[in-house]
Amino acid sequence: MRIFVDTSGFLSVLDRDDAYHAASKKAWINLLSSDAELLTTNYVLLETFALVQSRLGLAATRLFHDDIVPVLLIEWLTKSQHDIATEILLSVSRRKLSLVDCASFATMRALGLTTAFTLDKHFKEQGFTCIPA
Repeated sequence: MRIFVDTSGFLSVLDRDDAYHAASKKAWINLLSSDAELLTTNYVLLETFALVQSRLGLAATRLFHDDIVPVLLIEWLTKSQHDIATEILLSVSRRKLSLVDCASFATMRALGLTTAFTLDKHFKEQGFTCIPA
């Protein structure tokens, strides 16, 4: 089984002060010990690096780079995939929905993924199963 990993999931695992840290950490450890493949996009990585550096500092950024990124499968978005995500964003016309989220939804659908490791309610709104529940 392949699980998509979103920025909010990464942040919750890395930030001990996050309200969902304990549940996220437990779910993350379970995923790592399972046979699940953990997949994300280069857009999610870019967003996560920026937020981790800004909110948690360079030590957390290095931990993310050295310990988490190596266990991930990374889907590198093409111009065509970027254009699809942009069209989704503009057609939905919701201020709080990001281009990164739209790219994630499009990637998940294209790859047939149904489950995401995320705390972002937009994934559930889009019909995906979210971990932690």
